[in-house]
Amino acid sequence: MSSEMYVALSGQMAMAERLSTVANNVANMRTAGFRAETVDFDTVLSDYRQDRVAFASPGRMHIDRAVGPVEATGNPLDLAVAGEGWFGVDTPAGRAYTRDGRFTINPFGDLVTLTGYNVVDEGGAPIAVNPQGGEIVVGIDGRIEQDGRVLGVVGLFEIPPDAVLTRHGDVALLSNVPAEPIADRTVNGVRQGFREGSNVDAVKSIVELIEIQRAFDRTTTVMRERSASLEEAVRLLGNG
Repeated sequence: MSSEMYVALSGQMAMAERLSTVANNVANMRTAGFRAETVDFDTVLSDYRQDRVAFASPGRMHIDRAVGPVEATGNPLDLAVAGEGWFGVDTPAGRAYTRDGRFTINPFGDLVTLTGYNVVDEGGAPIAVNPQGGEIVVGIDGRIEQDGRVLGVVGLFEIPPDAVLTRHGDVALLSNVPAEPIADRTVNGVRQGFREGSNVDAVKSIVELIEIQRAFDRTTTVMRERSASLEEAVRLLGNG
């Protein structure tokens, strides 16, 4: 196979990866707390047959940390981060972080995510309330009160900018370095009765899907024409 075919194939593999990523973003446009993914590609040089041939790399995945739109729900157990920061949750894979504040209370009185993971306070301990204790009030500083008693403070954590994030489920993220608790709640806080949506840009993502599909089709056409040209060359040489 000629180097042109290898280059085209590497391009198609890169586009397939990007297509899968953008399609997943589009599928989660309405998923609360979802963070879009992007793929960065590099050019890889090779001394194939002593010529410098450029291939597309498999790509590196990045998670977009941009804030999503916030809407009022009126549900006292729906919390949204005001400003920067992430809620901390304990998962089987370790401490994870999320902007999805659709919480609930399990039969044991623990504040948990919709998937059953414990929400932690600023010290990393699970938050417990009384399931039969009446209305729960969460202040902008994250302080949880019930029947006039302070039960704890919802933890907010800052993930370092250079941390490598990987997805855990649909809306939780794992970090390769620990996040630090945010102590100053004058700028960053919690909004009770609100929910943060996905940060996926719907129009941009759909345009990307169309562009990727068209680029993939063009590459397929080039490969088909190149293959036909090689077959014709072999046929003519064989008849010669």
